[in-house]
Amino acid sequence: MRRVILSGSTFEEQVGYARAVVDGEWVHVAGTTGFDYATMTISDDVVAQAEQCLANIGAALAEAGSGFADVVRVRYYLPDRKDFEPCWPVLRAAFGEVRPAATMLECGLSDPRMRIEIEVTAHRRGA
Repeated sequence: MRRVILSGSTFEEQVGYARAVVDGEWVHVAGTTGFDYATMTISDDVVAQAEQCLANIGAALAEAGSGFADVVRVRYYLPDRKDFEPCWPVLRAAFGEVRPAATMLECGLSDPRMRIEIEVTAHRRGA
C-alpha cells in the first residue's frame, strides 16, 4: 500500500512532490530543508536549520508510523562542506544510537538561504 505524506510546504505544491512516501514497510522522506513550514521562514544559522530539518523529518516519520530509530539511510546535502561539522552534535543526537548508512554531498541547493538539506529512508519493522 502506497501513501503520501504532505507537510504543508509550498514547495510540495509548486514542484509536485510529497514530503514522504510510505510504501509497505518503507518510508522515503524527501530532501528536507530548515524551513519552518508553518511560517515559511528559515534561520540564517546552519545548526538551527539542521534542527528544523530534523523536526520536519521527525513529523513526517511520526505520521508514517515510524521514527528516527527506524532510519537506515541518511543523506546530507550542503552548499559548503565547512558547515557540516558544526551540525554534528545535532545529527548525532538524532542518529548516534541508530547509526544509519550516511552520505554527505557538497552541492548547490535550490534557494541560497538553504544551508543544509537532509533526506532519510526508514524501515517500519512489523508494518
